[in-house]
Amino acid sequence: MSCLSWSSLTVLAGVLSVRVAAWNSTYYNPVIPGFHPDPSCIFVPEEDNTFFCASSSFNAFPGIPIHASKDLMHWRLISNVLNRPEQLPTLAITNGSTSGIWGSAIRYREGTFYVLTTLVFDDQPETNNSRWDNMVFTSVDPYASGAWSQPVHFNFTGYDTSPFWDADGTVYVTGSHPWEVTPGITQTTLDLATGAVGAGYQYVWNGTGGEAPEGPHIYPRDGYYYLMIAEGGTGLNHMETIARARAVGGPYEANPANPILTNANTSEYFQTVGHADLFQDAEGSWWGVALSTRSGPEYTVFPMGRETVLFPVTWEEGEWPVLQPVRGEMSGWQLPPTNVDVPGEGPFTNEPDYLTFSPGSTLPIHLVHWRLPINASYTVSPPGYPNTLRLLPSKLNLTAYDGNYAGPGGQTLIARRQMDTLFTYGVNMDFAPGAEEEEAGVTVFLTQNHHIDLGMVLLPYTNASTNMTVLTPCFRFRSASYIAVPPTTVTPVPTAWLDRTLHWEIKAFNITHYSFAAGPADAYSQMQTFGYGLAADVSWGFTGTLVGIYATSNGGEGTAPAYFSEWTYVGQGQYRD
Repeated sequence: MSCLSWSSLTVLAGVLSVRVAAWNSTYYNPVIPGFHPDPSCIFVPEEDNTFFCASSSFNAFPGIPIHASKDLMHWRLISNVLNRPEQLPTLAITNGSTSGIWGSAIRYREGTFYVLTTLVFDDQPETNNSRWDNMVFTSVDPYASGAWSQPVHFNFTGYDTSPFWDADGTVYVTGSHPWEVTPGITQTTLDLATGAVGAGYQYVWNGTGGEAPEGPHIYPRDGYYYLMIAEGGTGLNHMETIARARAVGGPYEANPANPILTNANTSEYFQTVGHADLFQDAEGSWWGVALSTRSGPEYTVFPMGRETVLFPVTWEEGEWPVLQPVRGEMSGWQLPPTNVDVPGEGPFTNEPDYLTFSPGSTLPIHLVHWRLPINASYTVSPPGYPNTLRLLPSKLNLTAYDGNYAGPGGQTLIARRQMDTLFTYGVNMDFAPGAEEEEAGVTVFLTQNHHIDLGMVLLPYTNASTNMTVLTPCFRFRSASYIAVPPTTVTPVPTAWLDRTLHWEIKAFNITHYSFAAGPADAYSQMQTFGYGLAADVSWGFTGTLVGIYATSNGGEGTAPAYFSEWTYVGQGQYRD
């Protein structure tokens, strides 16, 4: 074992002080808040010095959102890679809340953008090769969803596949082998146009011994190939490690300073840091992105799930990269000048919603469904109902069959990501249920087995004064979760509110609770709160909370439409420590 001398430490401290002195910007994480896990980012000088990031989307559709920025601070949703049901029809039949689109890697080469990803059927055994459906999407115009190609599928046992072009033009794909079978990072060659893979796969590195080595990326630098991966699982032990080799296939030598990034075993608010990617800016400074949950080490309240965070990286010639620990407030390299001149189809991450569903408009690309939608169930400004969004009920409710499976019949749900710790979401609804259990309303939705709902539903209700039971429109507040939930409450809709447009509101008024309220849209003073939901009940798994609207017959034959209008979402604050 060797140690540094005091003179060596003095020199090292001097070098670090010079590097830190170059950090003259302060910014705040997360840079892409809400349900945006497993980030992969690149810098493309050919696209007017623009940064591009992809993230995983699991069962949400449209999926694989692409964000772009010119200053690293203002990120715009410019397109969704997965935007047409015919691109991936099997997304409709995934089983389980952790199934769907896992980690996606974005890269650029000679005018073309490439996104590699995996559709995972997480209910299947890891030994079943059909569990993993790997594919590559391409586009020459990342600002338009429709420009993303049909996928080219390729055979790879595992997930988190990432491409790398060697100096001779050979394309290698490096990915994560199912860790419960044989943990490690495997590699082969790949023809990106045809999906043809090499004759064999080789294990290139098994990591440092942490659970679930995954999320690999390769970076060529100073005569080395650097292989960076995540280990420890995507919970509190998550970390990033790195190795390097003189040949792309190894043998790889681990960095003695591993892990190079983690918040494990700390009291930091930002936890589960890992699944990172590195890139340079126009000045040559290195940056990194990773996922993180704002949960603290208690890891019980983190409804927005795994979000995208940014950190500066120091990478001296011939040395290992040094990644700065993730915090809510960061100091970093000089940021590019503020520039929001970013084309694209969607909003910036800090923009509020004011949606009117005007005639001739289409649904904004930041609104999502759970799996593939039944398009006929969503109509913008139908005849006789301008400036509304009509929902037709699905037979299945938000829990569906068992909290995991829904099948190709779909669930009528449309929502947006929660992107602020504190927010107010509002929408107007006209709904006249005519059959028992017909229901429409608002929801904070994480997965089929984790959601909080306030709906208007037609139920048998016994009048206490007359002792008669009749079908009555009621407000029903209820939750579903793996942990304890508040009791379901049922309250008759006041007679004076019937046949009127009602305003519905969800408010995250502190870090732990949501309030659910409703009342006449023309008399806000009469709004009543009908329930309080726990953020802990929607803090679980791989995804983050969605806020939106739904309609269901709850297994019955009801077909009554619900008409929604005046959709708003306003962020009102972020907790960062």
